[in-house]
Amino acid sequence: MSDLLQQGRGAARNGFATILGTNEIASAVAVELHRGGYGVVLSHDPVPPVIRRKMAFHDALYEDDVRVDGVRAVRADTGVDVRKGLLRGDVLVTTLGLLDLIVLGPIELLVDARMNKYQVTPDLRRLARLTIGLGPGFGGGTNCDLAIETRPGKEGQVIQRGPTDEPDHIPRDLGGVTSERFVHSSVPGRWHTAIEIGTRVYKDFHIGFLGNEPIRAPFDGVVRGVVRDGTEVPAGVKLLEIDPRGRGADWTGLDARALVIAKAVSRALTFRGARLTEAAPNPHLVK
Repeated sequence: MSDLLQQGRGAARNGFATILGTNEIASAVAVELHRGGYGVVLSHDPVPPVIRRKMAFHDALYEDDVRVDGVRAVRADTGVDVRKGLLRGDVLVTTLGLLDLIVLGPIELLVDARMNKYQVTPDLRRLARLTIGLGPGFGGGTNCDLAIETRPGKEGQVIQRGPTDEPDHIPRDLGGVTSERFVHSSVPGRWHTAIEIGTRVYKDFHIGFLGNEPIRAPFDGVVRGVVRDGTEVPAGVKLLEIDPRGRGADWTGLDARALVIAKAVSRALTFRGARLTEAAPNPHLVK
C-alpha cells in the first residue's frame, strides 16, 4: 500500500491511516490526519449509532455530499475503491472492517475512535506501526501504544503508560444541561424520524418513533444530533441530542471537544516514547 500511495497525484506522504468509527470525534481526527499528510480511511461500526451527523463523515456511507470543515469524504465499498480513493487523496468512509483493510498493506497508524465505552476493548497493538485508543477501556502500553483521554475536563491528555479514566456517566455541560439533553433507546428497534438536525423544537415535540414507541424532545432547543432515519438500534444508546442554547446552538463543523482530541492525536505522533511496532497478523482482530 505504501508504494501504491506514492504513485498517485494525491499521494499521502505519511502513509495509510485507519480510523475505527465514523462519529464526530473520528471525523475530527480524520480531518487532522488528512491535513497532516495521511491517506485516511474511516471504518464504520454500527454501535453506538452516530447522532452528531452534521459534524461527522458518517452520512457519506449513504452517498450524501458530506464535508467537515471543508474536507469532503466519499464512500468506498471494496478494497479496490479504497486503493483508488487513496491515490486520489480522498478521505474515505467504508463498511469494510479492519480485517478487510489490513490485507491491503501495512497500516502506519490505527486510531480506535468508536467510543464504545461499555464494551470489551480489543488489543490493537501490532495491528499497525502505531496504535492509539481514544477514551475509556484503553491503556497506553496495555491494549494500544498510546491512549488519549476523552473525559470532559481532561480531554486531550496523552497517556503513554496506564489507563484512561473509567466512564462516569456525566456528559459535559452544554448550556447548563448535561445528561438531560440526550434521549436514549429503552428497547431495541428500528428508528424512524423526519426531523433534520438543526430543527428548532419545543418540549414534548414529536421527534420520531422507535418501533411503535413515540420519542419526544425533553425540552425546548435545537436538534444537535439524531440517529439517521431507518437505522436499527440496540437498547441503551443515544437517539438524539437537544441543544438548549437557542441562537448559540451549534450542530455543524468541528465539535470543540472533538477538535481537542484530534489535536492530541497529532501531538501523540511526536512523542519520543511512542512505541512503533511492526504491522503483523494478530488473532485479536476487530471489525
